[in-house]
Amino acid sequence: MEYTFATLTSSDVAALKDLLRVFGEAFEDVETYQGAVPPDAYLQSLLATPSVIVVVVRYGDQVIGGLAAYELLKFERERREIYIYDLAVAQEHRRRGVATGAINELKRIARQRGAYVIFVQADQGDDPAIKLYEGLGTREDVHHFDLRLD
Repeated sequence: MEYTFATLTSSDVAALKDLLRVFGEAFEDVETYQGAVPPDAYLQSLLATPSVIVVVVRYGDQVIGGLAAYELLKFERERREIYIYDLAVAQEHRRRGVATGAINELKRIARQRGAYVIFVQADQGDDPAIKLYEGLGTREDVHHFDLRLD
């Protein structure tokens, strides 16, 4: 059996729910990804949003990984960039090129959309993610800030 890569559409809510399960387990944060899964209508609407890109990786008919990304339209020039928000692979399928394959599928989509770059952040200490991204792109050391809305 080999891995297959697919971009989800609005009719793929079940696959998105499977990917949310993979994210929760991989990030050791099941509560965030499984504690309040939105209704199907919300997920269908999300998948129908042109700026939302979800790629899943299947092994047979099982979702074992994938990524969620956003297309951002830029102000300074007529161009786009893609931000990978989440990317995860089930533990038993890691170190087999699955994450790289998902990113390569996103690169294909990004080229079709006329994007000029894909960017992603990795948490300090997440050495496997940092190693993956360093092998695929150029590292930039930046600071990330969460601005509270209270």
